[in-house]
Amino acid sequence: MKIEQIYTGCLAQGAYYIVSNGEAAIVDPLRETKPYLDRLSKDNVQLKYIFETHFHADFVSGHVDLSNKTGAQIVYGPTAKAAFECITANDGDLFKVGDITIKVLHTPGHTMESSTFLLIDESGKEYCIFSGDTLFLGDVGRPDLAQKAANMTKEELAGMLYESLMNKIMPLADDLIVYPAHGAGSACGKNMMTETVDTLGNQKKVNYALNQPNKESFIKSVTDGLLPPPGYFGMNVAMNKQGYASFDKVLTEGTKPLSVNAFEAAAEETGALILDTRDPDLFFRGYIPQSVNIGLNGDFAPWVGALIVNVNQPILLVCNEDKQEEAITRLSRIGFDHVIGFLSGGYEAWLNAGKPVDTIERIDAKLFEENYDPTTDQVIDIRRESEFAAEHIENAYNKPLSYINDWIKDIDPKQHFFMHCAGGYRSMIAASILQARGYRNFTEIAGGYKSILETAIPRTDFVCPSKLMKI
Repeated sequence: MKIEQIYTGCLAQGAYYIVSNGEAAIVDPLRETKPYLDRLSKDNVQLKYIFETHFHADFVSGHVDLSNKTGAQIVYGPTAKAAFECITANDGDLFKVGDITIKVLHTPGHTMESSTFLLIDESGKEYCIFSGDTLFLGDVGRPDLAQKAANMTKEELAGMLYESLMNKIMPLADDLIVYPAHGAGSACGKNMMTETVDTLGNQKKVNYALNQPNKESFIKSVTDGLLPPPGYFGMNVAMNKQGYASFDKVLTEGTKPLSVNAFEAAAEETGALILDTRDPDLFFRGYIPQSVNIGLNGDFAPWVGALIVNVNQPILLVCNEDKQEEAITRLSRIGFDHVIGFLSGGYEAWLNAGKPVDTIERIDAKLFEENYDPTTDQVIDIRRESEFAAEHIENAYNKPLSYINDWIKDIDPKQHFFMHCAGGYRSMIAASILQARGYRNFTEIAGGYKSILETAIPRTDFVCPSKLMKI
């Protein structure tokens, strides 16, 4: 028996590849199928089942494409209703893969169909669980994502999750390995550990949700402090239920090289968003006007999903050389399938063609210190509320990047402000959005708060309510 965790850091997502005696199973695969097909070919095994722990909201699974290419059956837990052929298993159903057995444990609460898959090894020992979004390391799945579909409140779903955990998971042996669907950084939980594998026994000790004294306390603890989910979540659920265009087709259509003139014409004719995926240190020096900068060398897909409202938005890419396929792949994982081409030769081709360019006003922390007057100058800190609360520049305002579409309308275009995040990645995203919408009354700080820490600018952990972004 072999179990491989295939972890994708950008989405903090774990897929699982399982092999036993010539047969294989995959749990919660990502959109692109090649990594799995390559493993199947290398191991010379037949994919028998694709197990889906639930209808995912934060990414588009590769289940449909993978099934079409291999003939493997897709397996969901009880109550799942999909628009494609699949097995809707019953609680307790057993599936043989080579010499091992996968048992379905229906564990609703995160969603109604959520299930945990219990692996029983060749000797008959219960070896591990693939817990999906039911149980994370340090946390449990948020119970607010399926409220509308289930016609239930988040408190009712949390109560259901409590029963699932207490009755199906907690009685299992302490030495079982827990393989969750997500780790720290995912929007599917709020308190996940950085580790991606643990024993159930340790989780029983350290997981706050598993250590609540009663059901009422559990419900309160898991529903408290939940931030609104990203806007693309609902559309990803729909794609996972209904099916989607083949990734191969999406990739072929997106990797169309466009000359400068063709790129410019496509932008005007289609209203496509120009998405510049270069690093912030390159972008601010020069970019195509109206572009939005979300760098590939960061949490690219989650920020695209959080800030671009419509997954059907046509997109034109500006990338560093040979990075367009990576960008399209990562966009497709969250359902953004409508890339219509990329700029051949990148930004340099645009620049060399003598086309209009724009820049961002950016200064380093030392120059900021020299020019900053705390009695008159305004500072906007776009880090998360928790980051801001830990420490920030005195008198700064907290306006998290996640909510820029809400707070941008409150910006006074006549009042200058300084803007920063933790290291410069998020603040450049914000800067590009602000300038695309006509705001030019700001200066972005290179290196963000990390660089500001090296200056003598006054800082505090005191949080004035009026300085916080109201969600």
